[in-house]
Amino acid sequence: MDIFYDSVKKIFHLQNKNISYVMKIIKDGYLAHMYFGKRIEEYRESNPIAFYDRGFAPNPDPEDRTFSLDTIPQEYPAYGNGDFREPAYQVELENGSRVTDIRFKSYKIYDGKPKLKGLPSTYVENDSEAKTLEIEMEDKLIGLNVILIYTIYKDFDVIARSVKFKNNGSEIVNLRRALSASVDFRESDFELITLYGAHTNEKNIARRPLVPGIQKVESSRGASSPQQAPYLALVRKNTDEDHGEVYSFNFVYSGNFTAEVQVDQYCNTRVTMGINPFDFSWILEQGESFQTPEVIMTYSCNGLNEMSKTYHDLYSTRLCRGKFRDKERPILINNWEATYFDFNADKIEEIAKCGKELGIELFVLDDGWFGKRDDDKSSLGDWIVDKNKLPNGLNNLVDKITSFGMEFGIWFEPEMISENSNLYRKHPDWALHVPGRKSTVGRNQFVLDLSRKEVCDYLIGAVSEILDNPKITYVKWDMNRHMTEIWSESLEPKRQKEVAHRYMLGLYYILEKLTSKYKDVLFEGCSSGGGRFDPGMLYYMPQTWASDNTDAICRLKIQYGTSLVYPPITMGAHVSVVPNKQVGRITPLTTRTHVAMSGNFGYELDLTNLSKEEKKEVKNHIALYKKIRSTIQFGDFYRILSPFETNETAWNFVSKDKTEFVGMYFKILSESASAIRVLKFKGLNEEFSYENLETNEVFRGDELMNAGITIDRVKEDFISKIWRFKKI
Repeated sequence: MDIFYDSVKKIFHLQNKNISYVMKIIKDGYLAHMYFGKRIEEYRESNPIAFYDRGFAPNPDPEDRTFSLDTIPQEYPAYGNGDFREPAYQVELENGSRVTDIRFKSYKIYDGKPKLKGLPSTYVENDSEAKTLEIEMEDKLIGLNVILIYTIYKDFDVIARSVKFKNNGSEIVNLRRALSASVDFRESDFELITLYGAHTNEKNIARRPLVPGIQKVESSRGASSPQQAPYLALVRKNTDEDHGEVYSFNFVYSGNFTAEVQVDQYCNTRVTMGINPFDFSWILEQGESFQTPEVIMTYSCNGLNEMSKTYHDLYSTRLCRGKFRDKERPILINNWEATYFDFNADKIEEIAKCGKELGIELFVLDDGWFGKRDDDKSSLGDWIVDKNKLPNGLNNLVDKITSFGMEFGIWFEPEMISENSNLYRKHPDWALHVPGRKSTVGRNQFVLDLSRKEVCDYLIGAVSEILDNPKITYVKWDMNRHMTEIWSESLEPKRQKEVAHRYMLGLYYILEKLTSKYKDVLFEGCSSGGGRFDPGMLYYMPQTWASDNTDAICRLKIQYGTSLVYPPITMGAHVSVVPNKQVGRITPLTTRTHVAMSGNFGYELDLTNLSKEEKKEVKNHIALYKKIRSTIQFGDFYRILSPFETNETAWNFVSKDKTEFVGMYFKILSESASAIRVLKFKGLNEEFSYENLETNEVFRGDELMNAGITIDRVKEDFISKIWRFKKI
């Protein structure tokens, strides 16, 4: 791993053992992008930029018609001075001008990786793990400095990018667009992969050829959203899970974003990613600066599985933080689908006690324990225990359940406020709203204005009063509606387009305070399921509830799609009742369990209603998961068969030392003339001999990967199969 600068050729080369990233300072200080991809030992400009007269392309130098910003690959393109493609940034000056012209000023290279103030980002534990390049660009006329920040890791095939703007001029600068990364490819022979969906239908995979023009995914909902994820990948047409090139981009941010791909008239491809410029601006007074969130760029020459492994390894070890990052996560029982709002202390204790008998380790008390919360029409913001449901108080319930030998967790939705709440009656201005205009309601609730410090501090205090009980070791942090009427009483009119980003900074401030204060509490993110499943949240909470849809067959696609970027240990996945309460499907308990075991395992049902036979089966499943938990949560994950392409799904998990692996297979519908499936596992050591712990048969790794294993035919719908192998 190193970063080189050739002062004669003016070339920057970032390099580790697998990838290279190359830039060059060209004519009068412009910064051009030269290469990103497989490692090059020494870059000697075999692919120079071709300069020639493009006819009516604008030219900064009237004496040189071959040089146009509209035709060259740039690192951080501006608006208004000759490049008609999508810019990476745009400003508005006091005279109404929106034109800037940044040129190279200086650079510095150093060991390690900087923290981004107030923002989540990947990190290093030792400065020897990464190197960082900062390139300072400057518009001398207006005193605007733009610092481009690049970090390359030693052991991860990624480039982490962000940008810092500094107003060193004498006038106010209004940032209208401030993206975190831009990459120009001098070709367009790609297909585009994105992740899309809806509530209860998250992380579907879309793949389509690039066409001339702009292809874009975005969110303007105030959250990263289930509709489109802050992720995209460019792949070759023949790329699959194990072969072909992948260039991928993921945004470490939880709010509004844009991710764009533009193919221009000369078949060049520009990828840009960052905060959505729609309804955004940020005023920089003299001497002020603005830091963009981080984009993580990866390159793989061995298909999508290798891309995913890079993200999985990086995020599980250098994005997630705290004691739970490297700790096995507990098996939990959540009472939501068991009781909804209708419960009392006796019922909760009954479910918890049954869970303990079955081997479950954590009980989570979901919505309805506070205020007068008998439905979703009241009490958000009033984080005071409801004595009608818990007459002896929350602490008494916590004591009883922990006395069973279980841990105790609790649900919050701190970012929201009910109109029917004491907090709203006292502080109606604390909700996002527009004066004189009726506010839109979602799930009978409004969004608190986290751009205001007093609101953030109130929430920190209210949540802390509950979490000061040291026996509470888990928090489910929910967020069940998106932002409307985005306006804040605390900001002057010219700053109202800052509210959505200031909200995110406020949320990150709250989470940093709480997760730092309660280091022994495992936090799980949730936003109506996977509506805010993004790297920004994982920085504070090392796991996220993947979807409110607990149907096992739906979850095959949800968890498969999520796994493109996020490791299984980050995915909350629970067994629920049948008929399933979201889609009405009836699936076998074993299949529901195997799907949930493929993530962060738990239950979401009334255990007391299970039959004696079902309880015995659940107890056996839990005992099995405890044996394979380490491999599932900390091993390498490989996708084998896609539910988006076939009637079947398969994947396997391999321990880091390759001494153990777990394979899983799922078939949705039975077929009258189905082929006999041979499943080929992935990621094993070819030379190891592995014993099937169910049959005691022994096979070498090369046979299991190349010849595969035959799957017995079963004439049933919704079947699953699990294999456990161990090196002998």
